[in-house]
Amino acid sequence: MTDEHPVDKVALATGANRGIGQETGRQLAKLGFTVLLGVRDIAKGEAAAKALDGHVEVIALDVAAPDAAQTAAEEVQRRFGRLDVLINNAAIHYDTGSRASRPDWTVIREAFETNVFGAWRAGAAFAPLLGAGGHGRLVNVSSEGGSLASMGAGTPAYSTSKATLNALTRVLAAELRGSGVLVNAVCPGWVATDMGGPGGRPVAQGAAGIVRAATLPDDGPTGGFFRDGRRLPW
Repeated sequence: MTDEHPVDKVALATGANRGIGQETGRQLAKLGFTVLLGVRDIAKGEAAAKALDGHVEVIALDVAAPDAAQTAAEEVQRRFGRLDVLINNAAIHYDTGSRASRPDWTVIREAFETNVFGAWRAGAAFAPLLGAGGHGRLVNVSSEGGSLASMGAGTPAYSTSKATLNALTRVLAAELRGSGVLVNAVCPGWVATDMGGPGGRPVAQGAAGIVRAATLPDDGPTGGFFRDGRRLPW
C-alpha cells in the first residue's frame, strides 16, 4: 500500500480499456473502489482511465501471456497489499458464421487462450490475495451463449470457451468457498460494444450485473450463473 493513495477496497478488471470492462471500472470507482484497469496496451489504458472519475489506475495484464497474471498479482501485492475484487472480463472471437464441423483451429485456440486460460491464470494468480481478506469476489464475465441448456449452432469457439469458463467458475467457487471468496459467472447480455456490435442494450446495463456480483454481501451466492441478478441455466 502506498502512502500517496490510501486504499479501502481494490478491484481489478481485465480487458478494461473499453466497453464493458471500462464501464465496470467506472461504476466501481463511483462506489469508492480503487480500480485497476488491466490492459495489454498501457497507452490505451491510460486514456481509458482518464475518462473515468475516482481513483483509477492502470496495470499491465495481457491474460494470454503465460506469466502476466502472476507478475500483475505481485505488483498489486506490492502497490496495494490487497485485492478485493477480480473481474475476468477479457474475451475475444465472437466467431459468427463459423461452424464446429468446419473448425478454424487458429481462432479456436486463440479464443480458449484468452477466454479460458487467461481467466484461469488470473484466478489462480490472484486467489491468495482475494482470500487473504476473507471477503473476496471473483466475477467471470460469461455469456448465455455458453449455456448448455440453450446452446445451438453458431459461434463455436466463443460458445464452447464460455461453457468452459462456466465450468471453471463452479470449480473455483467450490475450492475457494472456505476462504470467503464468492465466485460467480455473469452474462451481461447483448450489449452495444465493439464485440457485440450495434443494436444491443446500453453498456451501463450490462456492467451493472457484473458490479452486483462484485459487491455481493458475505452471505451472497457462489458458484452461480446470473444475468441482471437472476439465475441462468447452466
